[in-house]
Formats: sequence, C-alpha cells, structure tokens
Amino acid sequence: MLILAADTSGKQGSIALAECRAGERCAVIEVVPLAGGAFSAQLVPQIAAVLEKHGYGKSDLGAFAVASGPGSFTGLRVGLAAIKALAEALRKPIAAVSLLEAAAWSVNLRGAARGQVLAALDAGRGDVYVGDYELDPQMHMHSERLLSGEDFVAEARGAEASGKAVVTPDAVLAETVRAAGIAAGIHVELIEYPNSGVIARLGWEHLQRGQTVRPEELEANYIRHSDAEIFSQPKS
Repeated sequence: MLILAADTSGKQGSIALAECRAGERCAVIEVVPLAGGAFSAQLVPQIAAVLEKHGYGKSDLGAFAVASGPGSFTGLRVGLAAIKALAEALRKPIAAVSLLEAAAWSVNLRGAARGQVLAALDAGRGDVYVGDYELDPQMHMHSERLLSGEDFVAEARGAEASGKAVVTPDAVLAETVRAAGIAAGIHVELIEYPNSGVIARLGWEHLQRGQTVRPEELEANYIRHSDAEIFSQPKS
C-alpha cells in the first residue's frame, strides 16, 4: 500500500511517501521538507511533485497518515485540511498520529525500549507537552497533558521510581531532566524530532489495527487551548 504522510505541526514540516506491506515495516521512499510559514502554498504542489517524481498519481495512494498535534494551531489546520480533502476525494482512510506518540514510538522503532515511556515536547511559554505510554509491544496511551516546566520535572522524577524512560527530541528538556535527576538516575533518551517518515510508519501500524478516521472526523489534537478560547472564557 502506498501511504502519503504529512506533518505541518511545527516551524518546519514535511511530507513523506512510503510503501507498506502487511506484516512488514514501511519502506519510506522519500521525505520532502517543507519550510515553515508557507505550508498552505507548498503542501499540495509538493505532494503532486513527489508523486510525479516517483511515477505515481493520486489514484495510487491507498491511505493517508497525518500528524494531528500537538503543535502550531495554524500549521496543523493547513495539514489536516489538505489530507481531509485528498482522503475525501479518493475515498481512502486516514490515520491520525499524535506527535507525542510518534516520539515515544521512535524509541520502539529502534528496538531500544519496552515498558513505560514518558514522551516530552517543548510547548513554549515554559510549558511541556507530555505523553505517558506503554510499549508492550504495541503502543498504549495512558494520558497526554500540558504541564508547566516545574510539574514536568516532578513528573520525570516520579518516572524513575516507576521505571519509565523519558524521551524527548528537545536537548534543553533532556538536559533539564538530567540536571534535576542526577541523584535519582533518571533515564533520558534524546531522539531526533519525528518527521513525516515516522508518521507514515506509525500510521501504518494504526491502519493495520483498523484505527482510522473518516475525513469529517479528523480533528487536531491541540492539548493546549488557543488564546482565543482562553480569553473568551467567562471570568468567575
């Protein structure tokens, strides 16, 4: 099955084309970077270009995988809208993939972890997106939350007692946890930021388990409320 994956959640995004077969890991054909700030102008032309480059057309696509968040509100909307439109036109399934899940699964992809993983992404404003996962061997999510930096450090200290590894693509977060947990001996893994190639592979895992959404069901996993939502809430 030919899968198209997209990630427009951050300052830099990407799309990926992958060939996937049942019982096997996906072979990523190509990952195409997208410069931040112009996703809406780049996304559809780049999808057309990568398909043409490898001798495919839109009708060859069997499914889609998309990073559903957390991340940039505007960026996520662009990626989700494009995938929604393509999936609806081609009547193909969509696998929505959390970036926190992708970070945790990146360790599993290397065969380096089993058990519990605490995945962390920088959320800005001193906050941290945190996902609590179990790898045994499939991925099971316990929770995804937005924590303050202080609460994240406390959570990481608690992770050591329960045998969890802390996984993050952010060097500053990794160093913060290491510095806070010198005595506790917290295990921290610094990984590469999961790109659309990882989204494609994890999306394939979702597809094989029937974990798909229809275009009208696809929604962003923001975790944090937007400023508009926060400031529009009535004061008590």
